[in-house]
Amino acid sequence: MKKVYINGLSSISIQEQTRNFSVETLNKIEQGVNEAQQPSYKELIAPAMVRRMAKGVKMGIYTAHKALEEAHLQVPQAIITGTGLGCLVDSEKFLELMLDNNESYLTPTSFIQSTHNTVGGQIALHLGCKGYNFTYVHQNSSFESALLDGFLQIKAEEIEHALIGGIDEIGKTTIINQQVAEIVNTADTVFEAGINTGEGATFFVLDQQHTPSSYAEIVDIQISNAPIKVSDFLAQHNLTADVIDLVYVGSCDLPVDQDYFDEVKQTLNQAEIVTYKEYVGHHHTASSFGLLLAAERMKRADGMTYILLYNQFRGKDHSFILLKKCGEK
Repeated sequence: MKKVYINGLSSISIQEQTRNFSVETLNKIEQGVNEAQQPSYKELIAPAMVRRMAKGVKMGIYTAHKALEEAHLQVPQAIITGTGLGCLVDSEKFLELMLDNNESYLTPTSFIQSTHNTVGGQIALHLGCKGYNFTYVHQNSSFESALLDGFLQIKAEEIEHALIGGIDEIGKTTIINQQVAEIVNTADTVFEAGINTGEGATFFVLDQQHTPSSYAEIVDIQISNAPIKVSDFLAQHNLTADVIDLVYVGSCDLPVDQDYFDEVKQTLNQAEIVTYKEYVGHHHTASSFGLLLAAERMKRADGMTYILLYNQFRGKDHSFILLKKCGEK
């Protein structure tokens, strides 16, 4: 079985467009709705196309290109994406036109662009990639599902490298409805079960080849709708809690979630804990940003061997991602 390495990465989020992804330099979010800071797309996408593209598609193409560029790879053998709600803005646009026009005289453009696999398809067209192309829509484990697919294919030597990404965008109508339901915090009110939401796109290049610029080795990924004991997950690799140096948790600090995160923190009480949604907000694929922070930290840090990521939301979609320092036995 081949090892799997992260050889390139890129992200668009509410944070400034910089390659310094150290949490010490990131700004913690404080508002309920956090839109991504958009880069200049003109170097990659023709202006006429930019105007017609959904925000999620633009973010996906940009981050995919930057991740491939860093990995010195032109065309991946597979493009695998995860998204919770797809191109939500176009979905809202099509449904609103349907209601406004009494289901008549509808143009199909918004509907075509709203499908969940639009981002993966547009990236493939942009790159000229005719290989495996798949999109996972599994709510809060959408990105982990895409990552697991690429990870297993490389481990089994079916492919040598893959482009993996998580994309979600904010839809104004959806946010308004969620704020009415007290799911998302407003500018004036922090609800008891409310969250600060965000959006963004984060892409990675996974490869079986280790290079001097590789970020980390992915040891394993586990997904479950039921809670997973961290000790059981580590035992599968003959590891104990004391070998984990750092833990990234996807907590929104909700009362319903605390027992799950407390169990991980108590088991790994010697490890440093970082809560990554404080910097990017909650969305279905926010864990992709958590993995980016973890990979960057692993590459920079000396004396660090294992980093663990744990994510879940409202008691469902539990996942672990285990990273290891490149070159460690």
